[in-house]
Amino acid sequence: MSIDKKDLERRMDGAITSLQSDLGGLRTGRASVNLLDSVMVPAYGSTMPLNQVGSVSVLDARTLAVNIWDKSVVGAADKAVRESGLGLNPVVDGNNLRIPIPVLNEERRTELTKVAGKYAEQARVAVRNVRRDGMDQLKKAEKDGEISEDKARGLSEDVQKMTDAHIARIDEILKNKEAEIMQV
Repeated sequence: MSIDKKDLERRMDGAITSLQSDLGGLRTGRASVNLLDSVMVPAYGSTMPLNQVGSVSVLDARTLAVNIWDKSVVGAADKAVRESGLGLNPVVDGNNLRIPIPVLNEERRTELTKVAGKYAEQARVAVRNVRRDGMDQLKKAEKDGEISEDKARGLSEDVQKMTDAHIARIDEILKNKEAEIMQV
């Protein structure tokens, strides 16, 4: 039993995918369908994501549209968006919600870059934890005599290179998101 590099890579990629999903929900002053992913609507006796009671689309750079499929859920969806903490005020138009995206002020932009930084740090920690698991597997395999010391050293260098590449990718994603948030 050597280490499974593909599994380590898959787990590190998972940390990056999770980061991209978290950052997608951050408001940048530009309309994005991912912005409403966290909005939960009380409907049909349970709570459901907004995108399961209607279709979300981008009308223009500053406006989102939500076409609610069932007229009885429109009020609940409107209320859910208002109370989501995203600072959005939808305009109800029949079965549709039109959601203008307000311009972000400097203070709010700075706050959002800090949140983005926290998300990136969580992703880095996740990648480092995967690296640690891989290194532990290598040490165990070497101790059990399954692989030689030289092979273990070579594989540990591979794991470290994989880790460095993933952390660099996380830093790049964060840099791009911060630039997007600070863009006026």
